[in-house]
Amino acid sequence: MAIILRLDRVMADRKMSLNELAEKVGISNVNLSNLKTGKVKAIRFSTLEAICDVLDCQPGDILEYSRDKEDTK
Repeated sequence: MAIILRLDRVMADRKMSLNELAEKVGISNVNLSNLKTGKVKAIRFSTLEAICDVLDCQPGDILEYSRDKEDTK
């Protein structure tokens, strides 16, 4: 996948646990864990907005684009 999720890094920088973020954002621990580990194919803008609000960050702090090696050929 060309989009890499860096949620774990931002959470560590803010010293925030998965449980605390899930509670503040209003989503389940399971869904947040899936997001954190990159096991999702989509994220709602409302969820992304809530995460950025709680973590006081920008979407670009959480999402990173990496060109697939196959795309460069």
